[in-house]
Amino acid sequence: MNVAPPKTFAELVSFNLPASTPEETHGTTVLAVRYKEGVLTLADRRATAGNLIMYDQAEKVMPLDDSTVIAISGAFARSIEVCRFLKHSFKYYRRISLTELSVEGKLAEISRALSQNAAGAMQGVGVFIPIAGLYDKKKDHFGVYFFDIAGARFQSGGFAAAGSGSERIRGIFDYLVRDKGPFEERPLKEVLEDALTMLDIAAELDSATGGFERFLPIANVLDRDGTRPLDPKLLSTTADKVLKASVRRP
Repeated sequence: MNVAPPKTFAELVSFNLPASTPEETHGTTVLAVRYKEGVLTLADRRATAGNLIMYDQAEKVMPLDDSTVIAISGAFARSIEVCRFLKHSFKYYRRISLTELSVEGKLAEISRALSQNAAGAMQGVGVFIPIAGLYDKKKDHFGVYFFDIAGARFQSGGFAAAGSGSERIRGIFDYLVRDKGPFEERPLKEVLEDALTMLDIAAELDSATGGFERFLPIANVLDRDGTRPLDPKLLSTTADKVLKASVRRP
């Protein structure tokens, strides 16, 4: 009897997301912003369980390959599990096809993983929402995408945010575009300062979002050379500038 080989990594490992519990740990806030040469992804580091702060050094930004970065908000354990699955899925496709999965294919895989999680999410457990930055090498194009809990995806012009803190800053994105111009036409240093300012505001208005007085946020850049953590010195210097400029602090 001939058995067809698995076409996807999900078929190979029989991927099936387990049920979660109401006591799960959650994380917010994450945002992705275009800049002139790529995509900046930023995340606070707080993880909460109900009204408890469980951890203040959570990793919420994960590169899936050299041209894909995903940031997670919501159920922390579930989202980490899905990100690991996606990372191996992309690698599996590359190995069996000897070519990289297309941007459309990557987005479809992310949507599929979310749709498999939808049943639990509809019941209020295992809810997480990612945002993603991708670089299309063939078209030389950067894209920022956000999703709903059922897997529907949407492409944003130059920014996306997720998590409870994101609700407090959504309007600021549009204001900055009107006041300073499109993010994708501005240099990294300027966009970083704006992104850190928005994260600082979210932390002030949302108890589930951690500030960066003690621990710097996670910051990642995706450009034509690949994906990597933002230069720590640039991040630290800009964060200090944002904190000193805050009118809420002496």
